[in-house]
Amino acid sequence: MADFDPVTKAVVPAAGLGTRFLPATKATPKEMLPIVDKPAIQYVVEEAASAGLLDVLMVTGKNKRSIEDHFDLAFELEAALEAKGDDERLSQVREPASLATLHYVRQGEPRGLGHAVLCAKQHVGGHPFACLLGDDLIDHRDELLKRMIEVRNTYGGSVVALMEVPREQVSLYGVATIAPTSEEDVVRVTDLVEKPPADEAPSNWAIIGRYVIDPAVFEVLENTPPGRGGEIQLTDALRTLAGRSSEDGGPVHGVLFRGRRYDTGDKLEYLRTVVRFAADRPDLAPEFVPWLREFLDEIG
Repeated sequence: MADFDPVTKAVVPAAGLGTRFLPATKATPKEMLPIVDKPAIQYVVEEAASAGLLDVLMVTGKNKRSIEDHFDLAFELEAALEAKGDDERLSQVREPASLATLHYVRQGEPRGLGHAVLCAKQHVGGHPFACLLGDDLIDHRDELLKRMIEVRNTYGGSVVALMEVPREQVSLYGVATIAPTSEEDVVRVTDLVEKPPADEAPSNWAIIGRYVIDPAVFEVLENTPPGRGGEIQLTDALRTLAGRSSEDGGPVHGVLFRGRRYDTGDKLEYLRTVVRFAADRPDLAPEFVPWLREFLDEIG
């Protein structure tokens, strides 16, 4: 195995306006919408921490203060719970602050995912880092991020998570042209295109919201013009890196992910995610699942 720099930091872009969930997100960040009883963003930080990434940078925007508050200590609330002897809830309240060391930087204006990643340059420095999008939740049993870090440690460069999607959905994603490697779940990414029409997509393998990125991406992003939607696209920068050697910040590999992913950026998928998580909870499932069956029978 080559001696590549270890991945120790995670970047979580969280500056989006959340317009799909208005009016709920008028004053509440979309990242703070609950999945049962935890905000979506906490699952993302838990995933980073479980992969050994205990230095997490949140790229936030206006009206995102509640994210910082959630991952901070809450002395009055903790004292009240402690006085009541409510140890279970006290532990739940303290947990977010103990997951990792959180840092924050503001993205002044929404100029795309590539620009959000560029905002992390000063904090990350010249080291590889993971980027986790808050809209995508990966089931904790699948350990996708750990596998991606392993692939980075083997091949260097950058690594993207790829998931096969129906042809009619490829226009919602960045899509990869891929070539096989000696490992069944790893491919070489030879080209990338952001949100192509279905009849022009090079494959059905779409990038989902997990990346392990070489620091060479910052220089590329600084010289990447706005792309689709007038935004600086991370996909465009990764496309540039895909054509480079390991000495110059490349190449780009993909991990073919066939596990459980939950898209919380869409209303319908968000509701499905809440139901799935509730049905998987041992404290809720015994009552919730029978009720759900009865309800489905009632509505036919």
